Amino acid sequence: MPVIRIAQAQINTTVGDFSANSEKIMRAIEKARHEGADVVTLPELATCGYPPEDLLLKRGFLHDNFRVLEGIRESTRGIIAVVGHAECINGHVFNAASVFQDCRLAATYHKIELPNYSVFDEKRYFSAGDRSILVELSGVRFFLTICEDIWIEDGFQERAVKTANADVILNISASPFHAGKLDMRIERAGAFARMGNAFFCLNNLVGGQDELVFDGGSFVVDPGGKVLARAPRFKEAFLVADIEIEEPKSASRRGPGDGPDTFCAVLQGPADHAKQALAAEAPAEAYGRLDEIHEALVLGTRDYVIKNGFQKVVIGLSGGIDSALTAAVAVAGLGPENVVGVTMPSPYTSEETLKDARRLAENLNIRLITIAIGGIYDAYLHATREVIDSSKPGITQENIQARIRGNILMALSNQYGWLVLTTGNKSEIAVGYCTLYGDMAGAFAVIKDVPKTLVFELSRHVNHQQGREIIPETTIARPPSAELRPDQKDEDSLPPDSILDKILHAYVEEDQAPEEIVARGFDREAVTDVIRMVNRNEYKRRQGPPGVKITPKSFGRDQRLPITNAYLRRLA
Repeated sequence: MPVIRIAQAQINTTVGDFSANSEKIMRAIEKARHEGADVVTLPELATCGYPPEDLLLKRGFLHDNFRVLEGIRESTRGIIAVVGHAECINGHVFNAASVFQDCRLAATYHKIELPNYSVFDEKRYFSAGDRSILVELSGVRFFLTICEDIWIEDGFQERAVKTANADVILNISASPFHAGKLDMRIERAGAFARMGNAFFCLNNLVGGQDELVFDGGSFVVDPGGKVLARAPRFKEAFLVADIEIEEPKSASRRGPGDGPDTFCAVLQGPADHAKQALAAEAPAEAYGRLDEIHEALVLGTRDYVIKNGFQKVVIGLSGGIDSALTAAVAVAGLGPENVVGVTMPSPYTSEETLKDARRLAENLNIRLITIAIGGIYDAYLHATREVIDSSKPGITQENIQARIRGNILMALSNQYGWLVLTTGNKSEIAVGYCTLYGDMAGAFAVIKDVPKTLVFELSRHVNHQQGREIIPETTIARPPSAELRPDQKDEDSLPPDSILDKILHAYVEEDQAPEEIVARGFDREAVTDVIRMVNRNEYKRRQGPPGVKITPKSFGRDQRLPITNAYLRRLA
């Protein structure tokens, strides 16, 4: 009755940083050896980071990937390591998992199921594998899979695992976050474990990469799908679990899976050597919906800033709820010393919002700079008086104010090397209630995928989480306003947030037709207006900065609509 000790190194990689990534991998292998592990796994494409996108089309990138793999192989004395990497064979690139033991390559598995939907583009870069891989150690059989392999119902690997006679299924993943995704992973892994009648170990990447956040949460489930152990989420972790195999499915009982579509590598060395008992680990923290969304925003923001070589960020603080939440997330990720707020009052800025901006900065303990834009605005209107009629102020004058503010923030970025965070939410970006080259000017849009109603929920959650007022209650309670004209309210131009977000969810995330949305009980005119605004503002969204994905369908990588098209113009 062998006991297999499996370590899962949940690491935070950086795309293209081969040196740092390989050092993390080799440190993880050393730690696993110190912990007495028989097997250690690393996440999908651990050597090069995920997703490397068009870097995979560069020969030098693939060469560097192979070069660090050789060093990793040399670090595997006395242990088995399953390492994710890219592999190029005769001009074909594969998403691969190599099995190293005692400094030699035992087997390499090529990912069979290549996702090509939502944020995934793997068929653009990778060729699909064509056979399953089993690794056998002292009669204990490991079945190798990579991420998407387990998600395709009746797919190649799902059929193969049913006849593979495996004891343990190993899955290395780079599964991106959206709210509720962990439950989906556990459910799918449990189903796969039951099909194979085997233990299942899923090692998921952690960290932020442009719009994507990988939340970790690696786990082990038993053959019935019950979770036995789980790693923390949103941070690097090292999960070690002892798996007791009552009756190994040894080579003497090979099944039909060991045919031409399956390769079995038999490794040397006992799997049941004496081990010190594992110390009991505290159970991984359970996250509620708002907790996990907040942590994803924090991790995504921190990694975008740091991995791109910045230290400090600058945010335009209007006194409104969007900029307040953005600042709170930035402080949680980078610390107050690395966040600078700028308030830029115009002639239409109320004293109440100015007070809230100051109060927020005090609550967060961040530096606040005040730059009044009234004089700049007047000079702008004076300089353009012969071509812009300002006797009846309208959208032109409103956007001039927003663009002055964006210009100031970018000037501060140039002067001090601060990265500009934009503050627009998903609802506003969806309908174009934002100013191109104004409040959209910046490098990273923290709450780009956060609908307005969720902005309010998260703001209250931040205060509750901290046990004190971080975001002023007056900011949360006040009706939202861009304050670009006298007595302006967002709901003068848009439906109420609760209605707007439901229409947007149906149209953007569920791809429902206008008639279907109206049939849900929404006002036809409101539906028509919202859809018209969404359709006409794709050109703005295309020019906006990236932001953290927290919903199943975000703008950017998820939605790829042509800007020029007659179909959507006819929809509304």
